Amino acid sequence: MRRYRKERLLPRIHPLVDLCNAVSLAFAMPIAVFDVAKISESLVVGYARGDEDYLSFAGETEHPQPHEVIFVDTSARVHARRWTNRQSAYSAVRDETAASLIVIEGMHGSASTDVPKATAAIVDELTAIWSTAPTTAILEPSAARFRLR
Repeated sequence: MRRYRKERLLPRIHPLVDLCNAVSLAFAMPIAVFDVAKISESLVVGYARGDEDYLSFAGETEHPQPHEVIFVDTSARVHARRWTNRQSAYSAVRDETAASLIVIEGMHGSASTDVPKATAAIVDELTAIWSTAPTTAILEPSAARFRLR
């Protein structure tokens, strides 16, 4: 949203990322898109120890600050930092991506209605454009797991 406010356009990155960026802007919610093949076993949202590895888009390996919220896999590779605000170059969607995980972050007051609407918008577009039937789930404290594979 910051980039759009500044430049008044969204950069073209990859068709799936472009779609998710447009939905993110339309609903004013962060959306992350991960290449599932790059995730080792599972992805956990939790607090960093500070020794995990994060690959920036500039190609530098960084380590998150202790207690920073991260998306980390079983090999201690960070796929997103500061919730989904800083995605890793390691699991970025590319032309060779065969399966992806899309995460919509909603922690605001109307998230319980906004997240399903944003999810439906993405599903509708994926179905129309790529003729696919994505699997969806809304995570919450009582249902906090989603099976990737």
